[in-house]
Amino acid sequence: MSSLTQQLLSITGLSKQFAINSETVQALTDINLQVTPGEFISIVGASGCGKSTLLRIIVGLDSQSSGEITLGGQAIHKPGVDRGMVFQEARLLPWLTVRDNIAFGCRSNATNVEKCRLVDEHIALVGLAGFESAYPHQLSGGMQQRASIARALVNRPKVLLLDEPFGALDAFTRINMQQEVLRIWEAEKTTMILVTHDIDEAIYLGDRVVVMSSRPGTIKKIVPVTLSRPRDRSDYDFVQIRKEIYAEFFEQSPKPFAYAI
Repeated sequence: MSSLTQQLLSITGLSKQFAINSETVQALTDINLQVTPGEFISIVGASGCGKSTLLRIIVGLDSQSSGEITLGGQAIHKPGVDRGMVFQEARLLPWLTVRDNIAFGCRSNATNVEKCRLVDEHIALVGLAGFESAYPHQLSGGMQQRASIARALVNRPKVLLLDEPFGALDAFTRINMQQEVLRIWEAEKTTMILVTHDIDEAIYLGDRVVVMSSRPGTIKKIVPVTLSRPRDRSDYDFVQIRKEIYAEFFEQSPKPFAYAI
């Protein structure tokens, strides 16, 4: 799985600096990550470690200071339809219906027939059939995020980037949305990269969990998650992976954070 021919996204020696008030801030340093087609990668780390900055560089909204990042062997310099992104807020256009919000994400060279077909397919994919004519304010937070995911997927991107997409949702809706994203991932086979502060979420969804250090962010450890799906959060092996990841953030034993089984 690690051969060059099977790599979809390749990040090598990537670093990022910002200039703030004439001072240089090192946000990321020496990031190295290889992602294969169809993988689900979770990224965890403390606030300010550069997780979201890394996603912005992958999607093309920002650029690295040094290092190389390629998708399918092509260097990334700007946004493209081969990458989609879902933010913490749904960011739907309030004056457009669900259908029109999703259609807004269609590539400009798609014909009207293609757009209609793609929009219909993705409305069904995210479970919003019957709400095509609803406006964002008429939807729950979870339904708004479903529409946002559909908009990001409508061009069939090679990579879908998810930046804390469930952070504003209540606990029950969050768990439901995790299951929905997993269902969509299994149906579409789209490579997904999730940034989250929720370690259980990272383990539940990811094939691998990338653990980042505090700023300047670098990759401390990559933890493989080989548990079969659907995953049980109270399962012994799940809890052991959770402890392993917690141990990367705390020098002492993570016993206070262990969950009773």
